[in-house]
Amino acid sequence: MKLTDDIMYKALVEKDPAFEGVFFAGIKTTGIFCRPTCSARKPKSENVEYFADSHEAILKGYRPCKICKPQRLPDETPAYIESLLAEIEEYPDRKIKDADLEQKGIEPHTVRRWFIKHHGMTFQAYQRTYRINSAFKKIQEGGGVLDSAYDNGFESLSGFNDSFKAIFGVSPSKAKEQNIINLMRLETPIGTMFAGATDKGICLLEFTDRKSLETELKFLTKRFNAVIVQGKNAHIDTLKAQLAEYFIGKRRDFDVSLDTAGTEFQEQVWQVLRKIPYGELWSYQQEANLLGKPKAVRAVANANGMNRMSIIIPCHRVIGSDGKLTGYGGGLWRKNWLLELEKKYKSV
Repeated sequence: MKLTDDIMYKALVEKDPAFEGVFFAGIKTTGIFCRPTCSARKPKSENVEYFADSHEAILKGYRPCKICKPQRLPDETPAYIESLLAEIEEYPDRKIKDADLEQKGIEPHTVRRWFIKHHGMTFQAYQRTYRINSAFKKIQEGGGVLDSAYDNGFESLSGFNDSFKAIFGVSPSKAKEQNIINLMRLETPIGTMFAGATDKGICLLEFTDRKSLETELKFLTKRFNAVIVQGKNAHIDTLKAQLAEYFIGKRRDFDVSLDTAGTEFQEQVWQVLRKIPYGELWSYQQEANLLGKPKAVRAVANANGMNRMSIIIPCHRVIGSDGKLTGYGGGLWRKNWLLELEKKYKSV
């Protein structure tokens, strides 16, 4: 699809999230530039010009909009939140209160809103959950219930038992019987992602704004008979390092261990996806042909859509038979961004 001014203006008026990262709009009457989803009042079409990136808009003399903050990625984690998350991770037994936040120069209500939006719970609830998760991992690794409770800031064993059972559905003494999926937020140049891993490998890599994310998490917990625990995992550490290399053009293939949890047919399709060379584009028909099932194009497309490993299993390299970009769970703008990235580094 060729972008025209009419298409971009329509996207701007409708605040279409599919165009996030595809263009920026410079408003001639105000001298500011916005992202497509900006909630500010829309100008007349003749008062808008379009830019491929924010740098181009700034060079033309436009200032970033204070409402949509176009220089920040959607759902990007602010630096002060990053520092709080790092502190919680390093000192899970430490309780950060509102007074502590104020002492750090951070507004408690702002932190509360951010955690409710991105984690579905308040900051204090997140800390409690993290402490429980840390204790859960210690028990899984052979630690005693009492030591795990007190080492993670719980002042009474009864309170720990009640909180533990409320989250995991079992008492701490039975925690070793539970499987776990570790979950961690990762920041990338095209937005925040959730990485999930079992003890066997990565089972999830998705953008946090993907609509089917909640359904995928529910499927994985049922499939692995597991609970989701926010915390570190060796496979996620490996993935994080490999993603960083990929985004600067130093990695073309991922060899991190995977735990894909698909049907037999889906696994076959995902194996074909991993054979698509870096920087190349295939059609669904090519996938079906290589699979030895040339008439299963629609089934192949559906299996692509069930891929829970964005970027690692590169479904972004699949386009329609007419050469056009087709649906992508992370949004077409991200698909286009990834293809442009690989095109840039392919010949390097």
